[in-house]
Amino acid sequence: MRCNVNVQISYRLQVGFLYLSVAEDYFTGLVNLHCKGWKSVYCDPVRHAFLGASTTNLNDVLVQSTRWSSGLVEVALSRFCPLIYGPKKMSALQTMCYGELAFFPFYFFPLWCFAIIPQLCLLNGIAVYPEASNWFFIVFSFVFLSSLSKHIQEVLSTGGSMRSWINEQRMWMIRSVTCYLYGSLDAIMKRLGMKEANFMTTNKVIDVEQTKLYQMGKIDFQTSIMLLAPLVILTIINVVSFVGGVTRAMVTGKFSDMFIQVFLSLFIVTMGYPVIEGMILRKDKGRIPPSVTILSVLVSTIFLSLGSLVLSVLLK
Repeated sequence: MRCNVNVQISYRLQVGFLYLSVAEDYFTGLVNLHCKGWKSVYCDPVRHAFLGASTTNLNDVLVQSTRWSSGLVEVALSRFCPLIYGPKKMSALQTMCYGELAFFPFYFFPLWCFAIIPQLCLLNGIAVYPEASNWFFIVFSFVFLSSLSKHIQEVLSTGGSMRSWINEQRMWMIRSVTCYLYGSLDAIMKRLGMKEANFMTTNKVIDVEQTKLYQMGKIDFQTSIMLLAPLVILTIINVVSFVGGVTRAMVTGKFSDMFIQVFLSLFIVTMGYPVIEGMILRKDKGRIPPSVTILSVLVSTIFLSLGSLVLSVLLK
């Protein structure tokens, strides 16, 4: 019996899914397929070959994405890191693709920086980007616009709409400041032995009210405060930054110097409109709880006050 079990385990390690990570599909593709010589073939038939049920509310999206992020970072920090394990077994491009996915959750760091540092400097009249008349302004604009244009092209070419593009942008930004952050921290803490491994399941029960909100195109904000608070805090910071920055620019006449920072705050506020709507306008069950809004206002006020104090000390 023991021998039979060993044979089964050996067989599964050769041809089956590898469940050594919660990102089992990614891990299996890396270790059991592409690193063993398998080649991928793009298949996109007119009739969809695979159909599945996607998450339809914010809580399930964030829980699921946090689990995936943790699994990807676990692989990135293990001996199976694609940049170490892959080069001798896969092509350079394949290795880079797997590496990009493994380290994708670390997007949380630059996204958090983009969401708070330029805004804090804007409120204090500090320019961190070239002014609109500077030649380097074109470089920054090109990088930003080309990235958005490429995403729009991908969405439209696959049958999506501009509304789909906006929703994808919003969800990417939401995941970046919540799921990617918590997933990365979870994987790092497990690696350091500060936390035991666990498995967060995604809710599969269909809620009628949540389904109605989804069909209406509204986000259901019924989720934990740990996942919701960062969204509200960053939205408040950017609203305050935009209003304060535009006012300062009009008074001082330095709108050209602050144009990129003002535009960045406006872009984040625009993408975060559902959060503003959930805080102020909505009265349904899926709105943002007033307690979360009040807490986020307090945290935002403390952050902006302390940040302004630190900047004033550093610039003396």
